Amino acid sequence: MTTVLAGLDVLARRLPRLLRGRRVGLLSHQPSVTRDLRHAVDVLRALPGARLAALFAPEHGITGAAQDQIGIGGERHRASGLPIWSLYGGRERLAPTAASLRGLDTLVIDLQDVGSRYYTYVWTMTLAMRACARAGLPVIVLDRPNPLGGDRLEGNVADPRFASFVGLYPLPIRHGMTIAELAGYLNETHALGCDLTVVPMQGWRRRMRWEDTGLPWVAPSPNMPTPDTARVYPGGCLIEGTNLSEGRGTTRPFEWVGAPYLDGERLAAALERRRLPGVRFRATAFEPAFHKWRGVRCGGVQVHVTDPDRFRSFVTYLALIAEARRQGGRRFRWRRPPYEFEWTRLAMDLLCGTDVIRRAIERGRPLRALETSWASALARFARARRPYLLYP
Repeated sequence: MTTVLAGLDVLARRLPRLLRGRRVGLLSHQPSVTRDLRHAVDVLRALPGARLAALFAPEHGITGAAQDQIGIGGERHRASGLPIWSLYGGRERLAPTAASLRGLDTLVIDLQDVGSRYYTYVWTMTLAMRACARAGLPVIVLDRPNPLGGDRLEGNVADPRFASFVGLYPLPIRHGMTIAELAGYLNETHALGCDLTVVPMQGWRRRMRWEDTGLPWVAPSPNMPTPDTARVYPGGCLIEGTNLSEGRGTTRPFEWVGAPYLDGERLAAALERRRLPGVRFRATAFEPAFHKWRGVRCGGVQVHVTDPDRFRSFVTYLALIAEARRQGGRRFRWRRPPYEFEWTRLAMDLLCGTDVIRRAIERGRPLRALETSWASALARFARARRPYLLYP
């Protein structure tokens, strides 16, 4: 097996000169670790000639303890005593301020993405790059694997009119790029103006699943406990746009989906009849310990991926939502605002980057027609991203 080294390992082993003589800010979180589980804070503090001066935290905080959409405040890093600037404290606090960047020579970004447009770390990185461009501060992005691999795309490309913190710029739901590839792509195609340096991985290939890398999985957010969760997330996150439980408060978030008004056996049978590729549905019941329907018995299904190469998460969960809506009748609801700092649009429309998909579900339009409708935009994105891909 090829040894895969994340960008942090490559920086520490081969490129420490990049930070020599510099006062450094670090945007990182819980999975920002080397292959042997040393955290980026410790790695950068040990680099000769570099001075780590400030830390920045995305959603869930630097320790990954805060639940989804919970604002976090500034604090001090317990081991180092460094200030931690929160980049998830409210709509006006999603990007570094001029004051937080003052006195720094470089911002290093080391974040583990999960390969889906709505995962907020990419957009935290984007806003940080924009802020650094205004401040004249260079940025170094340390690359990490896309847990879904980099060879497949899924879903529609977002409509810019629906831009939000779950999709600031148009990308497909499953974009097939690493976070450093996205940094280069977004910097150029959307004129962020950032003085950007990328530290690529060693040994990663586009067809790799996470298990192929040999790297340790550290949960990038509280409800992303395993690579299996990341595999279903491109569709599973859509459940946030409804009053269905997405399994938060259980041991299988995004794999268990249900509500008190659903009959799991009936839902599973209807979904099985659709013969969706690479997936099976098993009736289940669960009681979330927190979040939606806390302490209430929910009927629903567990999504079992049987063939990751054929499984299409986005369409699978659209089918699940459509069937749950049909069976739930008036008890099914779309989630109302606010959602991710937006106060007017429905959460489902923000997640999809359009209201076309929700309206199609409401009208009973076949999902196959929806897939056909976004095929040409996917092909255009595949061509547009090609110059920014770093790995074979």
